Amino acid sequence: MIIFFFVFALAVFPAITLAKSFVVGDNGGWTTGFDYQAWAKGKKFKTGDELIFKYTKGAHNVHKVDGNRFQKCVKPPLKEALTTGNDVITLATPGQKWYICGVANHCNGGQKLTITVTGKAKKVGKNSAQGIVKSWIQVFIAAVLTTGLIIIV
Repeated sequence: MIIFFFVFALAVFPAITLAKSFVVGDNGGWTTGFDYQAWAKGKKFKTGDELIFKYTKGAHNVHKVDGNRFQKCVKPPLKEALTTGNDVITLATPGQKWYICGVANHCNGGQKLTITVTGKAKKVGKNSAQGIVKSWIQVFIAAVLTTGLIIIV
């Protein structure tokens, strides 16, 4: 019985540690008048995770910048901005990351985010289907083991 639970844990726990998606600002999204540093505090960002910037298209944008541009709110060229209103950034490498809004004075007003990404880069699949298949395989193994336990008991 103990062996079953050990095998079950090995099958299920890797699915729990897969990459996470963070909606920046939670329900408030990417907007002015929000403390993004407070939002990020206590969150653990790891390689493979995703940041999702949700906002009204045209009202805001997202620029990935370096630390100096972040501190001084220096906006890169508009052509470098993410502008869909539902921008997804995969955190592919560890280290410090900086993001600002390049619209008007939004950055100077606090619409900026800095995070630290930890962990050795996980193998991020070439497409999201690889992660889904891996999760389903783990669920299948757990289901087979559970069924086997029910039959034995």
